[in-house]
Amino acid sequence: MVEVGHKPVVARTAKASGRIRVKRETLRAIAEGRLRKGDVFAVAKLAAIQAVKKTWDIVPLCHPIPVSGVSVDVRLLENHVEVTVEVRAHARTGVEMEALTGAAAALLAVWDMVKELEKDERGQYPHTVIEGIRVIEKTKGG
Repeated sequence: MVEVGHKPVVARTAKASGRIRVKRETLRAIAEGRLRKGDVFAVAKLAAIQAVKKTWDIVPLCHPIPVSGVSVDVRLLENHVEVTVEVRAHARTGVEMEALTGAAAALLAVWDMVKELEKDERGQYPHTVIEGIRVIEKTKGG
């Protein structure tokens, strides 16, 4: 792990997003609350928050960071579900890995919840793709 003990504790934020492409019928089922596993929005948000808090357990060289807040936005768009995760902390190192981990976990949770609707007759997922996971903004100090 990189030594960060010499760095000052400052306010830090990071925002990451990503999307999962799914069939239109799946988007309708999500919007209408017809999934057997439950509420996609609630589960995706909880998955993101849980992953943010455990990032240092998941990503081997990440420092444990005292996260002070997490915001998760889940949206249904034309052909995908978009997730945006914002993480806030007062720390010696940034929180972009936490935001990325939260976004990835939320998208995986969505996939898990919709997989029965996304499978084809052979049990494959020809239309389902997680993509575009990236940091869209980070701040330090101030």
